[in-house]
Order: sequence, then structure tokens, then C-alpha cells
Amino acid sequence: MTLREWLPLVGITLSAFIFNTSEFMPIGLLTDIAMDFGISEARAGLLISIYAWVVMAMSLPLMILCSRIPLRPLLLAVIALFAVSQVLSSISTGYYTLLASRIGVAFAHSVFWSIATPIATRIVPASHQSTAMGMVVTGTSIAMIFGLPMGRFIGLAAGWRMTFACVAVISFATLAYLFFLLPKVSGNAPFAVKDVPKLFRNKVLSGIFLLSFLVSSGYYTCYSYIEPFMLQISHFPADWITMLLTVFGFAGLLGSLLFSKLYNAHRYFLLASMIFLVVIALSLFYPLAGDLYAICALCVLWGMAATAFNVGLQAETIQVTTSSEAPVAMSIFSGIFNLGIGSGTWLGGLLCTYISITCIGFAGAAFAFLAFLYCVLKLIPDMKKEG
Repeated sequence: MTLREWLPLVGITLSAFIFNTSEFMPIGLLTDIAMDFGISEARAGLLISIYAWVVMAMSLPLMILCSRIPLRPLLLAVIALFAVSQVLSSISTGYYTLLASRIGVAFAHSVFWSIATPIATRIVPASHQSTAMGMVVTGTSIAMIFGLPMGRFIGLAAGWRMTFACVAVISFATLAYLFFLLPKVSGNAPFAVKDVPKLFRNKVLSGIFLLSFLVSSGYYTCYSYIEPFMLQISHFPADWITMLLTVFGFAGLLGSLLFSKLYNAHRYFLLASMIFLVVIALSLFYPLAGDLYAICALCVLWGMAATAFNVGLQAETIQVTTSSEAPVAMSIFSGIFNLGIGSGTWLGGLLCTYISITCIGFAGAAFAFLAFLYCVLKLIPDMKKEG
């Protein structure tokens, strides 16, 4: 690959970093936001749920609406909307103004994750498309390594609003970078609403969507409340929690490397085994809650497996669709994944409010185990039939 091809790919990777950092920032700041607005952690958690539900609802209609827009100006417009919404988050004076600004971010998110991977794979030679996908995943992993913990650190030191302000600054810088370096990207024929049922008639693609929902629901039933869980149940100091979130992110980077090494030769094994590792990690989360080293090991296992699985599903989505279908299929994938995020966060909030926060790991493991059974008994056999 030439420098001309690497530079815009770096910009898309940075965009993935800030989008992923922003989506999950409330997780690391949940307690502070709740205290500032005088609300419960479960209600603060709705910032995550409603965000995810907006992404779920808007991903497909926005992608179809935008399918006639060339990908380069579309990406730049999406990042601009994202940056402005971050500014509004940083100056929000109440819960509902923060929620409104987060909905603006969710609109940007709805389109970004539908086009980021397709753009990345089109600005590089065909022989380097897996590298391009790996770069996008690396951006999300680095967000977990540095973005989420750094956001928490800034929030604890200078207030949670400053975290959103910092993301806004980085967003505008990324927008300027891509404005000058992102080349014109080949487009597709417009995708019509009448073509959507064809995607759902694809048995493998429909199975991928269902599996995505089950795993994301289980994952975020627990992960969305990891900070209050570690404060209230594990009784870890605040700096330990920041460290564990960093470990989680490093594990995600390990997961993306695992994907790049195993996917082509062992794609079925990769999908099934990664889900099973998530089941194990979530099942042991409460029984080992008081042991720092055990929780650290679980975070490594959990973060690695979830990242490798997620990028594997994205790769399968692109593989079973045409170039014109891929952005819309990815928008559906993103929407359903976010339906799982919202549903899992909502369920976790109910468990925290009405039963006990100690239940979140077991509930998440139940979803993940259902996903494992579906993957092994239905999806993988269908994938083998399709070749």
C-alpha cells in the first residue's frame, strides 16, 4: 500500500476511535452524571439505551435516504454533525438537553457505521481489504484502551462535560484531516426500499442479524453497569476501575489481531468459540467480583472474545452481500446491534433497580449462551451450505 492509501485509512481509523469513544463514554461516567443531575444510575443508563434505540430505528431509513449521496461528502457531513452534537453535550445544563444532544450523535452514528467499513475497503487495493477492516476495528479497540478510560479520567478530574468537549475538538480536527486527504470514493447504484426484503430472505444474513442481537443484548446487560458494579460489589477504588477499563480495551486490540490471524482459515471455529468465551466471562463476573486479578483476567477474556466475534460478523455481512447491498446490510447490522445494546442496558437497569446489580453477569451469560446454541446448531450449518 502507498502512503496516499494509508493516510485516509488512518483518518477513518481515527473517526472510528472517536465514534466508539463517544458512544460508550456515559458507561465510564454513569455515576458522575447521575449525581450531577440528581437521578438514579438506571435513569442515567437510559442515555445509553435511548442512544442505541435511535441508532437502531434510524440506521436503515437514513442509509436508504443517503444512498444517492457520494460517500466522501456523506462521511464528512456525518462527522460534522457528530462534532457539533458533542459541543452541545459539553454545554448541556440538564438531563433532557444532554439526551437531545446524544440523539444528534446517534443520528451521525446511524450513518457512520454503515459506511465506514465499505469506504475503508474501497480506498485500498483488493488484496489489502482485510487490513483495511482490521484498521477500522483497531480504531474501536483503541477507543476502549485509551478513549473510554481517558474520558473517565478527564471526567473525574475536570467534570464529565469536559470529556465531551475534548471529543468535540478531536472530531473537528479529524474532519479537517479527512477533508484534505480522503479521496473520491466509488459509489453504488441507489438502494431502494423494495430491495430490503431480499436481504432478509438471505438465511445467512438473517442469522447474522439475530446472532448480533443476542450477543449484544447479553454483553451490554452487564457491561453498561460495569462501573457501578465494581464500585458497589467489588469495592474497587476509582483508579482501579479506570485501569480495568483500559485492560478491557487492550483485550479488544488482541481480539482484532486474533481475527486477522484466524478468520480466513477457521471462520466457523472463531465465531462459535468467541461466543462461548463470552458466556464463561459473564458467568464468572459476580462469583469472582472481589478478586482484582480474577476480574482483570475476565476483562481480558471478555474484551478479546467480544471484539473478535463482532468483527467476524461484520466480515461475514460484507462477504454475503454485493457491493451495492453492503452499506445497507451494514446499516441493518448496526441497527440490530444497537437494538441489543439498548435492550441489554434497559434490562440491566431493571435488574439493578428491582432485583440486584449482582444479577447482571448471569443475565448476560444467559443471552450469550442462547447465541452460542443458535450459532452452532443453525447459523454455521447454513453458512456451510451457502459455501
